[in-house]
Amino acid sequence: MILSSLLPLLAQAAIVPPIDPRGLDPRGYDPARDAPPTVQQDRLTVCLDQARTDPATAIVTASTWIGEASGPDLAFPHQCLGIAYTRLLRWEAAERAFLAGRDAAMADNRILRSRLAAMAGNSALADGRHEDALADLALATEDARAANDTVALGEIQIDRSRALVALGRTEEAAQALADARRDAPQNAFGWLLSATLSRRGGDLAAAQAQIETAAGLEPLNPAIGLEAGLIAALSGRDDAARKSWQSVIETAEGGPEADAARAYLDQLGAGGADENTTDEEMTGQ
Repeated sequence: MILSSLLPLLAQAAIVPPIDPRGLDPRGYDPARDAPPTVQQDRLTVCLDQARTDPATAIVTASTWIGEASGPDLAFPHQCLGIAYTRLLRWEAAERAFLAGRDAAMADNRILRSRLAAMAGNSALADGRHEDALADLALATEDARAANDTVALGEIQIDRSRALVALGRTEEAAQALADARRDAPQNAFGWLLSATLSRRGGDLAAAQAQIETAAGLEPLNPAIGLEAGLIAALSGRDDAARKSWQSVIETAEGGPEADAARAYLDQLGAGGADENTTDEEMTGQ
């Protein structure tokens, strides 16, 4: 048995969260910076709370609001509509809603426009439409650059790397992750994906350094523990691999990561690890 026959572990977290897979504020805006009108902000908060608990009703709420709003105010109900669709895994509908919100937002509110475009890109990623995701993320990049939002630029590069890996454009993905590490150095997921890509490329020294940084940022993240174990096993450090995977079992009991860690431990006992993992680790498919 080789590792590619096991669960597609690592980047599941990149898509499983139904709201804003990049890890931004689930409302997709920062009131302190974006400052929508108070009435619209309050209405958006209510709608998004509803989207989390009752997405079907939130779709009706947002659609009614769209019929009542006009101009830049349309950005907010479209945002809520997109979030509600993600809760129902209706990714294409979510993408359309987020893009409509981005188009409606004020031209100079580049932070909000960037975040909505990035959420559209993540919706396309979740739907397996990687070229569409790259197109959406290009819009997000344009807006983030205009807003001089360096951290957002780095986070968008992480998203781009996932799409590029899925399309077999590994060198471009590696460059995107290098940019992400520069612009969003505190984003553990960027370091995790960097370690995964380095390992798959056979650069275990770089992979080890990158996974150590990821672990320093999020020491209890089970996906990081899984990857750390893979890198250790492939480097011939079986004891370190066992320690990493046992830690995952203890901290993520009942989750898919714990199941995968047990499978890896069984495989290690049966004859070692194999570096040929699937693109699913990077794309979350």
